[in-house]
Amino acid sequence: MARAWQTLATVPTAEGALDLRQRGDDEFLILIAGRVLMTSAARRSEEALATLACARLEGRPAPRVMIGGLGMGYTLRAALSALPAKAQVVVAELNREVIAWCRGPLARLTDSAVADPRVRVEVADVARLITKAPAASYDAILLDLYEGPHAATQKPSDPFYGAAALARSHAALAPGGVLAIWSEDPDPPFPGRMAAAGFEVTTQRCGGSGRTHIVYLGIKQERVASRRQPGAAGPARTRTRPASSPNSVTPR
Repeated sequence: MARAWQTLATVPTAEGALDLRQRGDDEFLILIAGRVLMTSAARRSEEALATLACARLEGRPAPRVMIGGLGMGYTLRAALSALPAKAQVVVAELNREVIAWCRGPLARLTDSAVADPRVRVEVADVARLITKAPAASYDAILLDLYEGPHAATQKPSDPFYGAAALARSHAALAPGGVLAIWSEDPDPPFPGRMAAAGFEVTTQRCGGSGRTHIVYLGIKQERVASRRQPGAAGPARTRTRPASSPNSVTPR
């Protein structure tokens, strides 16, 4: 008979109650308004988000990385495992309580990733940190946020996935820098928006026989003055291929 889940903490948020639950010694859930946000048992797609992005930073001795969303810390741990000793990682997390969970009951899941000396965790909106960042501040920006791009985020003004937001991420990245974005489901128009913002885009499906998620990987290209008339749409430089990383074979 399976053990019952025990609620360790509940935090009110604008989207509903944020719960941390535990079953046994090493099984954890984070829920938002009763919906499973993440689980310790299925984390491969968020690990793939980090490993795919950091693989593009090979050869940079001291890369600067921003991660939007801490969650249980698996994206952060995967990034730290792939990054060199001189890397600097800034993590933006909206909920102070989530940071406390990662320093407390969840710490053993990631070998206390938030305590790594390369890491600085800020209680902040990652969109604001990107907006405030000087040009070419980061070698990679990883967005591991609730749901990711979907139909409701297609407005130009969307703070994370709209055209202006993507332009701000492009500006904050160094030449050849990486914008990596996790998504719960495919959003067909999104790769085109990334390409229009100046990224060469790869779409990765992460998962096996069960539920799959998406990682959008964009490499910063230098902008070239366009000769097209205003409003004319150009071809999006995107490609889709199956996930090949060993960290991309089971769903998050």
